[in-house]
Amino acid sequence: MVEASRTPGIREESAEEAAVYRKVGRRLLPFLLLCYTFAYLDRVNIGFAKLHMQEDIGLSEAAFGLGAGLFFLAYALLEVPSNLLMQRIGAKRTITRIMVLWGLTSAAMAFAWNEASFYTLRILLGVFEAGFAPGIILYLTYWYSTRRMAAAMGVYMLAGPIGSIFGSGVSAVIISGMDGVGGLAGWQWMFVVEGVPCAVLGYLFWRLMADRPQEADWLSAREKEVVAAAVARGRTRAVHSFSAALKDPRIHVMSVAYFGMMCGIYAISFWLPTVLQENGVEGTLEIGFLTAVPYMFAVAAMVVLGRTSDRTGDRRWHTIVPTAVAGAALLVSALTGDVFAVSFTAMIVAVAAVWAAYTVFWAVPAEHFGGTAAAGGIAFINTIGILGGFVSPYLIGLVKDATGSTQAGLLAMVGLLAAAVAALFLIRHPERD
Repeated sequence: MVEASRTPGIREESAEEAAVYRKVGRRLLPFLLLCYTFAYLDRVNIGFAKLHMQEDIGLSEAAFGLGAGLFFLAYALLEVPSNLLMQRIGAKRTITRIMVLWGLTSAAMAFAWNEASFYTLRILLGVFEAGFAPGIILYLTYWYSTRRMAAAMGVYMLAGPIGSIFGSGVSAVIISGMDGVGGLAGWQWMFVVEGVPCAVLGYLFWRLMADRPQEADWLSAREKEVVAAAVARGRTRAVHSFSAALKDPRIHVMSVAYFGMMCGIYAISFWLPTVLQENGVEGTLEIGFLTAVPYMFAVAAMVVLGRTSDRTGDRRWHTIVPTAVAGAALLVSALTGDVFAVSFTAMIVAVAAVWAAYTVFWAVPAEHFGGTAAAGGIAFINTIGILGGFVSPYLIGLVKDATGSTQAGLLAMVGLLAAAVAALFLIRHPERD
């Protein structure tokens, strides 16, 4: 757990509160991390399957980029309705429904046979998964105080790099080891093996999770009081009306910042295997394990930045600096593609930095918005940001078809990360507004 803050103006935690939150953390975070790991894996494993399925079902580079991005377009359209509904009917009903349907759809990706079926399944995957990521972020705001959010998010958001590590290494093993088994290609087995567990996790969410702290039978009455008091602190100045939140310039600035970060994250997630292939790396297993390396560094960066952000109470510089570093490193990587050691090292720095910034960023909305505004606001920010998952892979696919290289597309992502830095400069702590 996060140590008690020593920064002036940041409230010292009691030993009782620290003990309660250790208990909450042990109960919630490992399971939520596991759920989001599979969510992220099912979202981006298409980038690894691309190396094999593209030829099998006849997809151009632009068609692959469009299909990869259509998931995010469908996902974005239903983000806000899903989160507002979750605020009314509870997390158990919402998250269970999402996980079961997306798991079955992800497994069905194994049976895409042409461009149209590929597009259809990617759209359905986006429809069914819509609301999961912002729903879990909203769920954490029910349990964690604003000053603890960055560290909690630092654990939960580890799913991104862990999913990428798992998706690279394990996907490579599945594709190589199961190719031809039962008459299916290795990439088809990858979708089945990585999709079905999500439906099982959806059932377990229903059985193991409580909608709110007040309904948790594993907390005593006193422990519930401690959590309620902690959550209430720091949100007295928050906006609680969703309509008022939509009129608040801060929500739009946060959306722009998040969009830029997501463009950088998903550009790398979808295209890193291809970039490695362009740089002369051959063999499915070698590409798979090299793709995992940057995310190993990202795990450490996310944990460290999340904890130091909570300890100091600073969100602004803990997002601005790593986002700027990510943009600079991605620029170096794009311009030094002919020197593999330099380009790959810069890519490692870019991945670690952008994921660390992403972790701390999600502690910011809870400081500004509460209640229905938090439900809708978090979903709105995520909706705008997740469109980066549509823009970045499609843009890079178009550029690669036109130029034969991913370099120009990566340079465009550098520009979007620079825009994110500019937006982050405009976000102030609510007590200083």
